[in-house]
Amino acid sequence: MESPVTTIPDNRLEPLLVPRFMNYVRCWTESDRHVEETPSSPGQWELAQALKDELLGLGLVDVELTPHCYVIARLPASIGREGAPSIGFLAHLDTAGDVSGKDVKPQLVQAYNGEKIAIDDGLELDPAKEPGLADQAGKAIIHADGSTLLGADNKAGIAEIMAAVEYLLAHPEIPHGPVEIIFTPDEETGKGLPEFPMGKVKSRACYTVDGGPMGELEAECFNAWKADIEFKGRVIHVGAARGILANAALMAASFTVMLPRSESPEATDGYYGYYCPMDISGNLETAKMEVFLRDFENEGMKRRLNALEAIARTVEAQFPGGQVTVQAHPQYYNMKDKIDGNPQVLEYLKTALDNAGIVWRFKPIRGGTDGSRLTELGIPTPNIFTGGRNFHSRLEWIAVNEMCAACRVIIELIRLWGKDK
Repeated sequence: MESPVTTIPDNRLEPLLVPRFMNYVRCWTESDRHVEETPSSPGQWELAQALKDELLGLGLVDVELTPHCYVIARLPASIGREGAPSIGFLAHLDTAGDVSGKDVKPQLVQAYNGEKIAIDDGLELDPAKEPGLADQAGKAIIHADGSTLLGADNKAGIAEIMAAVEYLLAHPEIPHGPVEIIFTPDEETGKGLPEFPMGKVKSRACYTVDGGPMGELEAECFNAWKADIEFKGRVIHVGAARGILANAALMAASFTVMLPRSESPEATDGYYGYYCPMDISGNLETAKMEVFLRDFENEGMKRRLNALEAIARTVEAQFPGGQVTVQAHPQYYNMKDKIDGNPQVLEYLKTALDNAGIVWRFKPIRGGTDGSRLTELGIPTPNIFTGGRNFHSRLEWIAVNEMCAACRVIIELIRLWGKDK
C-alpha cells in the first residue's frame, strides 16, 4: 500500500516556495475592472510569460500561453498511471485594485517574535487583534510594508502550485496521473473566465488554490450580480431651478443612501448577502453607478434585484422629470449544488488534509473564485487554503509554514487522484 507523501518537511518546501513568492509579488499585475479587454493590465502578460518560461525550464513540454493570457501546462502521468483522470490546479495572475499592487516590497520575517509589527503610515500587525498571528511566534511570516497590498491573493497559490510541480518532477518515485496547471487573468474583476479556453481543458475536476488560513476549504460561494444604474436629470440654470431641475448627481446620491445599511459588506458575515456600491460618478445631467449584489440563495438575489427597481422608481418620484434605469447582469453562481453532485472531488480533498494531519473545515466564500465559474461550466472546482490573511489590504500577511502545508495538500491530492484508474 502506498504511503502518503505529506510527511515532506517544511525545510524541503520553503526553498521552493519563498523565493518564488517574493519574486511573483514584485510583479505589478493589478487588474482594472474599467478595462473590457482580457487581460485588463499589461503586467499580467509579463507574469504569464515568466511562468510559461519557468514551466518550460522545469522540463514540461506541453506549455501554452493563450491569446487572452491563460497559462495552461500539463505534467504527464507517471508510467503506469496514464489511465488515471486528469486533475487541474488553478491560481490567478492578477491582484485586486482596492489597494495599490505596484512596487510591492514583501517583508520576510524569519523568526517572528510574537510582538506587534510596526508597518508604514502608523499601521501595525497586532497579534492581539490578528487571528492566527500569535500562533506564528518563532515561525516565518511574510507581510506587506504598508505602502501596498502584499499580493498573496493569489501569488501564494501560484507559488504553491509551482513548488508542488517542481517537487514532483524531482521525485519521480511519487506516482501520479496527468495534471493540468492553469493560471488565469482578471479573477478579481470577474471578467477573466468568459475568455477561458474550455476546449483545452482535459481535467475531470480542478482545485483553485486561492483561500485563507490553513485548513479552510470552500465549496460554496455567493451568487453574484452586477447592476449598472444610469440617472438622467433635467437641467436648467441653477439660479432658475425651482420646480424644474432634476439633479442627476443628487439622484445617484439619493439612490445610494436608500440601499440598506444593514445589508452592506461591512455589516454582514457568514451567509448574509449584501449590496455594495462600487463606483459612482456624474453631474447635473447624467450620473452612473455600479452596484455589486451578493446572496447565497437564488430567492435572495431576486429580492435584491427587485429592491433596486423599487429604489429606482422611488428616486424618480422624488425627482420629477428624472429617469433611472437599472441593468443587471450575473457574474457567477453558487457552486455548491454542482460540487455536491461530484462527491469524490471533496472526498479526496478531505482525505488529503487528513493524511497531512490538518484539521479542516468548510466555510462559504464571501466572494467568488475562478472555480465558481469553472464549476458552472461543468468542472467541479472547490477552493484550497493558501495561508494568507487580510487580502486586498495593506495589512496583508502570510504564514510560510501554512504555504508549505498547502503545497503538501496539492502533492497528496495529485497522488490520490493518480490511484484512481
